[in-house]
Amino acid sequence: MFPASPEYRAMAPRRPRILAQIAISVCAALSAGAALAEGVAYTVRVDAPRPLDDLLKDNIDLVRWQGNPRLDLEQLQRLIKNTPEQATTLIATEGYYSPKVSAGLDTRETPPVARVIVDPGPPTLVGDVDLVLKGFEPLDPAARPFDAAELRRRWALPVGQRFRQADWEAAKRNLLRQVMQRRYPRAQIVEHSATVDPDMRRALLRVVLDSGPEARFGALRIEGLKRYASTIITNLNDIKPGDEYNEAALQAFQARLQDTGYFSGVEVSADMGASLDEQIDNAAAAAPGAPPPPLVNPQILPVLVHVTENKQKNAAVGLGYSTNTGARAQVSYDDLSVWGLRLKSNILMESKRQSARGDFYFPTTARGFNDSFGAGFERTDVQGETRRVTTVAARRAWGTPLLERSLSLEYLSEQRNVSGAPLEDAITSKSVPLTYSITKRALDNLLLPTQGYVINAQIGGALLPVLTDERFVRAYTRFVDYRPLSASSSLILRGEAGALASRRKAGVPGTFLFRAGGDQSVRGYGYQQLGVREGDAIVGGRYLLTASAEYEYWFKPPWGVAFFYDAGNAADTIKDLKPKSGYGVGARWRSPVGPINVDLAYGQAVKRFHLHFSLGFTF
Repeated sequence: MFPASPEYRAMAPRRPRILAQIAISVCAALSAGAALAEGVAYTVRVDAPRPLDDLLKDNIDLVRWQGNPRLDLEQLQRLIKNTPEQATTLIATEGYYSPKVSAGLDTRETPPVARVIVDPGPPTLVGDVDLVLKGFEPLDPAARPFDAAELRRRWALPVGQRFRQADWEAAKRNLLRQVMQRRYPRAQIVEHSATVDPDMRRALLRVVLDSGPEARFGALRIEGLKRYASTIITNLNDIKPGDEYNEAALQAFQARLQDTGYFSGVEVSADMGASLDEQIDNAAAAAPGAPPPPLVNPQILPVLVHVTENKQKNAAVGLGYSTNTGARAQVSYDDLSVWGLRLKSNILMESKRQSARGDFYFPTTARGFNDSFGAGFERTDVQGETRRVTTVAARRAWGTPLLERSLSLEYLSEQRNVSGAPLEDAITSKSVPLTYSITKRALDNLLLPTQGYVINAQIGGALLPVLTDERFVRAYTRFVDYRPLSASSSLILRGEAGALASRRKAGVPGTFLFRAGGDQSVRGYGYQQLGVREGDAIVGGRYLLTASAEYEYWFKPPWGVAFFYDAGNAADTIKDLKPKSGYGVGARWRSPVGPINVDLAYGQAVKRFHLHFSLGFTF
């Protein structure tokens, strides 16, 4: 061992102190690094009137940087310093151009609170609107002139209204949209300005709108059609070459094509590129250095229809359940081109009903008629009565979903048995009735209606003694009325009535008689439980009358509850048409495929409860 030097012996006592200092420095550095990794913790409180507080909370950097691990105290102070200027800019978009904004950091609380206090002051109002319309002179003196006064009346940001940037942009878009929808699709805003005087709190607006050239429809062009006849499209086209451009006409044409079932996708538009190509060609043909040729006026825009065809053959299988007719299995087959016609067929198997049917549909005619013919068989076993019905029918339908009409001629042969009677005693009847039906819909939504009404009326009968056992006349009507009572409640009124006139009831097919009861009729009773007693069975009567009142309350949309009262009956004479009552409570759900209703109803006449389930809006 060597003896320690005097220098080493002098340094020895200092080593622990040096090591301790190094350890302290390392810990401090680590602590600082950890603090830096966590960032500065703080909360933000905005004191401003609604909706300005939401606007600031969603957009100022002070809120967006909250919780950022890289934010230190110095950066936080800088954010607070910049907040008043940023808030002033944001508030100006809401029409407040002279606000008082202050921001500061309150360190008395843990974590510190960044406070933003806003006094927006009086809003800036629209003082004047200078709307300049250029062009708009129809080429045809007999054409209806563009209603400039109406356009000015519809201006969405009038004098006296608070000037908001979002409203200003929306008003310009709305103005341009109104003009482009009819006659002038190339209209454009060539100048716009909003001059704001913060001292006077007034905004002066100026918009210059140039109509551009007129546009008229040209020839029809079809793209994407391969499997099916072009008449499917041309027969539905109400737009004629030379007609004034109208966007609503294009949309209506597109809707008609979508409803045919032949196409999975349809786009109908005016080919703006065609007129643009013509202008380019004219400019290229002009002499070098010459002024550009004037725009073609009117511009002829071909009508372009682009379709994506559905598969020709489609089959579907479905299972379901109804409290009216029990468990259900269904197979359907659809062929879009059978000898140029569309075939729709269906086989349905339910506990109380079985049916098979096939129909052929012609393409819609140029006048909008939908013609079809087909045949079917149906067997029902309801309330002790069994019916077997064979039909051959021809039908013409026309109109729109808002106003549908149809005329049907059919040959019908029916075999009927009542409970307890032997099969050889089956009653047979045949008839050739002609029926006219009309349905009027005035609803805010065809799938999930909340306001409006639907009414259906039918009149028909078998008046000629041709293949008819008993001549008769039959009338039937049904309506549903939706009346909102508040934002979360509504009243639904329903009713139906029917009457049949004939020399005698025997010989009239039971299909044309009336019964009541079930999900869509008088709840609290079984399906078609209300009618005329015949032995152990319930059969149809000559007269029908039902009514219903239902109160719905949507406590948490799309979920709701309903309270209802139904009454009605079917009978052979008016004096026997004594109403049977049913009432109860139900659950409601506005599902994506339509309303789903589950009702528990008490039938007053039968003294028992009945559960009802239904999906969708039925007519």
